Amino acid sequence: MAQSKTNAMRMLEKAKITYQFHEYDHEDGAIDGVSVAEKLQQNPDQVFKTLVTQGASRQFYVFVIPVAKELDLKKAAKAVKEKNVAMLAVADLLKTTGYIRGGCSPIGMKKQFVTVVDESAQKQDTIMVSAGRIGAQVQLSPMDLAAVTGAVFAAVTVA
Repeated sequence: MAQSKTNAMRMLEKAKITYQFHEYDHEDGAIDGVSVAEKLQQNPDQVFKTLVTQGASRQFYVFVIPVAKELDLKKAAKAVKEKNVAMLAVADLLKTTGYIRGGCSPIGMKKQFVTVVDESAQKQDTIMVSAGRIGAQVQLSPMDLAAVTGAVFAAVTVA
């Protein structure tokens, strides 16, 4: 498979951020984060999924958390100073972010939304996030991810 660059990869290159590209086979339909971590032989604590929410204010927020963890909506709302946040419906993901489920990257969305990376990322030298399409991941330092997305770190997963 020829590697075609995604928006996320182009943005990383433009920002002069070093990353490693990883591809995995998704023909079996197993594109959940834990399956992706297994396919790439990575620790699930280092592979992160991108979740999009909408707050009471109608603003959209992006949360980047380890694939085996669950987003704590109360902690998430507190992290973005909202009364509450709710998961964005999968049907609204493409029109809101430009990405589809399973290929949603925190890098290179249609608009730059407020982004929060789970603080556990700071314990890792590198983490993996979607490269912007199913079957593709980028591995980079959590600090570089925060720099390119304007993200902050906070505890936002269910304990």
